Amino acid sequence: MESIRPLLLQSPRTPNTQEFVPAMHVFPELPKSKSSSSNTVTFAEIDSSNPIENSSNSEASWSLKKSSSRRSNTSVHSGSSGSTKNSVKEVSRSGSNSVKEVSRSGSKSVRYGSQGADSDGLSMSQKELSDEDARLVYVNDPDRTNERFEFSGNSIRTTKYSILTFIPRNLFEQFHRVAYIYFLIIAILNQLPQLAVFGGVVSVLPLAFVLIVTAVKDAYEDWRRHRADKVENNRLASVSVNGELIEKKWKDIRVGEIIKIKANESIPCDIVLLSTSDPTGVAYVQTINLDGESNLKTRYAKQETHSEKGRFNGLIKCEKPNRNIYGFQANMEIDGKRLSLGSSNIVLRGCEVKNTSWALGVAVYCGGETKAMLNSSGAPSKRSRLETRMNSEIIMLSFFLIALCTVTSVCAAVWLKRHKDELDLLPYYRKLDFSEGKEESYKYYGWGFEVLFTFLMSVIVFQVMIPISLYISMELVRVGQAYFMIGDNNMYDEATKSRFQCRALNINEDLGQIKYVFSDKTGTLTENKMEFRCSSIYGVDYSSTKAILEDEKVEYSVVVDGKVLRPKMQVKVNPELFQLSRSGLENTDGKQIHDFFLALAACNTIVPLVVDTSDPDVKLIDYQGESPDEQALAYAAAAYGFTLIERTSGHIIIDIQGERQRFNVLGMHEFDSDRKRMSVILGYPDNSVKLFVKGADTSMLSVKDKSFDMNIIRETETHLHSYSTQGLRTLVIGIRELNTSEFEQWHAAFETASAALFGRGATLRKVASNIERNICILGATAIEDKLQQGVPEAIESLRTAGIKVWVLTGDKQETAISIGYSSKLLTRNMTQITINSNNKESSRRKLKDAIVMTQKLASTSEGSSDSLPTLVALVIDGTSLVHILDSKLEEQLFQLASRCSVVLCCRVAPLQKAGIVSLVKKRTSDMTLAIGDGANDVSMIQMADVGVGISGQEGRQAVMASDFAMGQFRFLVPLLLIHGHWNYQRLGYMILYNFYRNAVLVLVLFWYVLFTAFTSTTAINEWSSTLYSIIYTSLPTIVVGILDKDLSKRTLLKHPQLYGAGQRHEAYNKRLFLFTMVDTLWQSLVIFWVPLFAYWSSTIDISSIGDLWTLAVVILVNLHLAMDVGRWSWVTHVSIWGSIVATFLCVMIIDAIPSLFGYWAFFHAGGTALFWLCLLGIMIAALLPRFAVKFVYQYYFPTDIQISREAEKVGIEREVEGGGQIEMLPISDGPSR
Repeated sequence: MESIRPLLLQSPRTPNTQEFVPAMHVFPELPKSKSSSSNTVTFAEIDSSNPIENSSNSEASWSLKKSSSRRSNTSVHSGSSGSTKNSVKEVSRSGSNSVKEVSRSGSKSVRYGSQGADSDGLSMSQKELSDEDARLVYVNDPDRTNERFEFSGNSIRTTKYSILTFIPRNLFEQFHRVAYIYFLIIAILNQLPQLAVFGGVVSVLPLAFVLIVTAVKDAYEDWRRHRADKVENNRLASVSVNGELIEKKWKDIRVGEIIKIKANESIPCDIVLLSTSDPTGVAYVQTINLDGESNLKTRYAKQETHSEKGRFNGLIKCEKPNRNIYGFQANMEIDGKRLSLGSSNIVLRGCEVKNTSWALGVAVYCGGETKAMLNSSGAPSKRSRLETRMNSEIIMLSFFLIALCTVTSVCAAVWLKRHKDELDLLPYYRKLDFSEGKEESYKYYGWGFEVLFTFLMSVIVFQVMIPISLYISMELVRVGQAYFMIGDNNMYDEATKSRFQCRALNINEDLGQIKYVFSDKTGTLTENKMEFRCSSIYGVDYSSTKAILEDEKVEYSVVVDGKVLRPKMQVKVNPELFQLSRSGLENTDGKQIHDFFLALAACNTIVPLVVDTSDPDVKLIDYQGESPDEQALAYAAAAYGFTLIERTSGHIIIDIQGERQRFNVLGMHEFDSDRKRMSVILGYPDNSVKLFVKGADTSMLSVKDKSFDMNIIRETETHLHSYSTQGLRTLVIGIRELNTSEFEQWHAAFETASAALFGRGATLRKVASNIERNICILGATAIEDKLQQGVPEAIESLRTAGIKVWVLTGDKQETAISIGYSSKLLTRNMTQITINSNNKESSRRKLKDAIVMTQKLASTSEGSSDSLPTLVALVIDGTSLVHILDSKLEEQLFQLASRCSVVLCCRVAPLQKAGIVSLVKKRTSDMTLAIGDGANDVSMIQMADVGVGISGQEGRQAVMASDFAMGQFRFLVPLLLIHGHWNYQRLGYMILYNFYRNAVLVLVLFWYVLFTAFTSTTAINEWSSTLYSIIYTSLPTIVVGILDKDLSKRTLLKHPQLYGAGQRHEAYNKRLFLFTMVDTLWQSLVIFWVPLFAYWSSTIDISSIGDLWTLAVVILVNLHLAMDVGRWSWVTHVSIWGSIVATFLCVMIIDAIPSLFGYWAFFHAGGTALFWLCLLGIMIAALLPRFAVKFVYQYYFPTDIQISREAEKVGIEREVEGGGQIEMLPISDGPSR
């Protein structure tokens, strides 16, 4: 071996073709499930008796898979040049035999079951690219390439604004909020002389303040994006110009130019590989910047271009830019040959070249047309449920505002009619002006116009009824809440050194109202760190208790070129099996075990990489693979003496018990969700050919050799069931020996399929299914995916909180049920209902029977007052969901599921996960949360009201599509029960308080209008009216919204039932809103009438009593807020009492300015005792009823939260008999809609 660094040059293989592109905002192609042992069920029902037909029809299936690395050129090697009866002909590499990955460019509307796939007609994958549907790229001729077509340059722009467009576009976006338009109209009306209630500048200030603050925030964010774009566009790359390499800025690269990429450099645009430093044209790339996956992937240059020695020319006809990062369709014409290009030949912008000295490629997509940029739209925006409900109250307040203005204008009309004869002399309504000695019309526009103007002026005066400051207050509160959530050390993941991420600031409060949690299993509930546990070989179970107790981790090593190579991961071995594996081929058992572990070492897409250690003579073999299962099996094979140490384009080298053996890789069919298995064809040194297959038990047992010993099959099935009930992930291993004619027949079919111009994916799968038959079963493997720390406790807390937990997994039923028990999702006292159906009628019947059973159980529980309600768990598989989600059975499924405490869905595909979430969202108003870690969870995460991504072992697709991200499932408990509860309580109270705060002021102004001939005259200074919502009362509500805590963390975690307050909408509902408005009405009456009666006979001026009303309103609303504060801090004290002090100072400053109306008014009125007695009397009279009602309500009708707060204050909990717990309200389901 010339180099310790192993190569991966993959041989002919079946592409994992993306047949369907769902309509999604990010990552339209969803990868397959986490491992080949957790195969997702396709949406179309599969007849296992005829796998070939099913493969040929699989174009209509909706299974979504992850693209793996693919070899585009075919290479078949023989072990010897001699000609024997069983020899294998050597087939030269041919670009025409390449494998192409294709995708549909369009699709019909998404359905969540099996029907509705675009099965009729020819999809894009079945058509030859026409000039109208393709772009032509002339290799190494950018001038000709861009002469006819205006392709995008390579400069990228992620900013939303430019200097010229910032103001108009930002204003346009902000005025999407209807309230802003309302206040703009008010400000415009106030500019008209006839309607000028406030000064022109003063009336614009509140709206301008909100717009400017938001604009500054948007400008800062966009400036950061602009700065990042500038750095990205000015990076340098080596570009071939007239045969010489020159440094060029990324933004200047054009389509058609040839680019040279060196090791560890990023790809500046989407390029088709032409040549690499590797003799066989392979390049390793890391796609972590694109899809978050850190494992290396392999891409290939065509042999025809790789051997050109730098002389590149030709024409590439490729599909138009699209967002499918897992598919690519193109043809290349070079030297009269026509080559097919697929996803294994293109490297996308943002990827990095690893373990490859250099690579040459031609740019086919640049700038905004690259797949990375087309996928940069982010997750769909979601709107808070609380904010949505708030709109109905705003509409109610709008009608109330119109009613006040109507009353004012009608009363004004009546008054004008009654006093029409006095209008010539009245100060405000005189018709004539006598100042010049002659009569002239003056400030009177007729009865009709005066009534209209009175209505419009009233709208201006009462405008603060709709609180404009509420919107910006909510934004600031959410930012503050996010800051404390991110800084919570209880949600810090030590393993990944990652903190909680708040990616969507507008739905913080929704975390406090969740009723349904939809969770993935692998990587979300479990660690997704696979460990080989045991195996069954030829019907013998190597997992006995004795063996497990004696097991130990073995450090197996091999010596290559004087260096010691050890597997990076150690695996526990079974001593008996370990001894048998070292016996070689001396007996039958040894041969069977030899083939079994050889299959584990060879049947995979593992990349063996050598890692340096502190000892220069010792190296570690790091198995890089896209599936954790494959890695676990490869490390297991190494522990038993079968160490994969090298993989090249045509062969692999495996160290078998110290002896290095070379096997020619004659072909490979990768895993896909139709076949649910993968296979590799190996050429032995003795020229024999064998096919090794591994896959799901249902898939493997359906293609077994009919003549195989059925006793071994039955024993293997027993062991599989045993492993599954322990929560282990299982795979079945098989082998088939091929004679020369069988291999040649397969190879000819494979070449034909690879060269096909349409239907290539289905044809290649048909070829794979044709060779994968008559398999001799070698045995089965069991891999453990351990539960994450704290998962059982977390699920128990969530269920206690009244949250229904549904687990949606691609694993088989037995494995999922076992994990359900170990995670405390399922308990032994639950009644378990299982639905496994193969057709629509069976699904209908089983659903009906299950609903009847749950009704009987519910009636039995209700009839017996002593017994606890019977808990029901529903277990349903993906095949049943195929028929249910594609028919009118959805309603029955929801009825059944809503009666169950737990729902466990097995063998479900990604779109089925989204379908299940949609099923609940459509039929209930309850909030849903979806949590997952893989790309196959993206559709579910985006469908739910709240999406949470786990930053785990499977990349960051789920994180990038989520609203919140964290490192462990158990963090869901503090996120929901603590922060979710706090956020909901704070925002709910803050909205009601803002309505109350503004309504009090408006009603005081309204009462005053009744005593001023309905002229919309205001006693409160225009500056005070403007500053009321900005300085006088804004800061306290923001501080309380961020910092207030009704209960401590300890109490909320100890009593999860307290979370039910959010589910029951206790902090914000119409009843509370109406009670608040009644209280507001009373307080406004007290504020207005107490000073009016006190100064009835006095000569106090309008400005002095206006100052009294201003101070009374500000002090009252702040005391009102202080009564409801749950946790006082110095910040809360400063904000509340400081706002009152700031109001006094502002009033004094305003009244000290001679040019303003009401000069020195406060100092005149404040110098009397009556002024201060009025303030004191107002506070007592206004707050006394509220205090009394609050006392009666909390003492005689306390809620769970109020009881817990009292318990915290006195340090004693009210205990119930035998309990030791606070007595909580029963958890009830919310109403369905």
